[in-house]
Amino acid sequence: MRYDLYKLMQIDRDYTLETLARLVRINSINPTLAPDAPGEREIAGFVAEWLRASGVEAEIVEPAAGRTSVLGRVRGSGGGRSLMLNAHIDTVDVKGMAEPFSGEVRDGRLYGRGAYDMKGSLAACMAAARAVRATGAPLRGDLLVAAVADEEYGSLGTRDLLTRVRPDGAIVTEPTALDTCLAHKGYLWIEVEVTGRAAHGSKFELGIDANMKMGAFLYELAKLERDLRARPPHPLVGPPSLHAAMLQGGAGLSTYAPDCVLRIERRTVPGETETRAIAEIQEIADRLSAADPDFRATVRSFFVREPFEVAPDAAIVKAVDRAAAKVRGTAPRHIGDTPWMDAALLQAAGVETVVFGAAGAGAHADVEWVDVESVVRLAEILAEAAVEYCG
Repeated sequence: MRYDLYKLMQIDRDYTLETLARLVRINSINPTLAPDAPGEREIAGFVAEWLRASGVEAEIVEPAAGRTSVLGRVRGSGGGRSLMLNAHIDTVDVKGMAEPFSGEVRDGRLYGRGAYDMKGSLAACMAAARAVRATGAPLRGDLLVAAVADEEYGSLGTRDLLTRVRPDGAIVTEPTALDTCLAHKGYLWIEVEVTGRAAHGSKFELGIDANMKMGAFLYELAKLERDLRARPPHPLVGPPSLHAAMLQGGAGLSTYAPDCVLRIERRTVPGETETRAIAEIQEIADRLSAADPDFRATVRSFFVREPFEVAPDAAIVKAVDRAAAKVRGTAPRHIGDTPWMDAALLQAAGVETVVFGAAGAGAHADVEWVDVESVVRLAEILAEAAVEYCG
């Protein structure tokens, strides 16, 4: 098959959708999120075997015991930019789902856990690499397919692959309904521990109630939450926010609470820093301590994921935009999204990155589906973008 610059890359529609159904029928629930879940080993084996059968080099890597990713490669002739197509192969739990692994297609929608988030995009990445390899498209740089473990929790897969390869560009194929996503939010998990003094419930003069003290903190935290949402919003992802996610305190009904622990999730927008976000919460604790000698609190962050943003004139964005316009017939919108994605890790490592994926609904929900035609269109767009970017 000879590659024609002016024709759309030919994607085998039926084979792509058959592959998607097989992916959805494999249980790849993240074991960190659900007891006794199988993890990614079976699906990684399937992806690697499929790629090899399509003439694409593939290796299985294991960033942690039992956690497997796949790195596929279509080698270029040399001297060009390399591109990674990135999709995660783990899913969240299936509790409450009537048909978690069906892969059934009804009214143009394929159903099952991970169909939307994000095995539809994974199937498109695989189909794009297969088409590029089959047509002999003139790549100078390598085209990589990264089917990564653990995105739903700690991103072991992408973090590990960045120690093995460092592509020039990346397309993270989280679902975007075939629009071009240039930014997403980050988040911090922050713990505030207020210390009281235990005493018998009848001895008010001896006890300091940590739960009551935390009440004062929560009152001030609510003011900060309202202030965050009132700030000038980021043009693509909106304003920052926070919520009091978990609260635990007290040792017994007849005991003054010796401590109270609050866990906060703080969603950040591009341009915000961990240091500043923590400082705003520390300021509340400092202000309360200054007003009340019995108020004692410590503030610390224990998990951080940075926000992501790429310039609209970046080479990877232009390549995706042109490919999408060629396939769709209209230019894609530039959008932002609120959930965190592996795009932030790639961008932070110096890999120019954009997010572009299929259409559907139901991520983490009881009913999940992906639009099958968007998967085929996505495969065409990814293949066209690879030819431009790596050529």
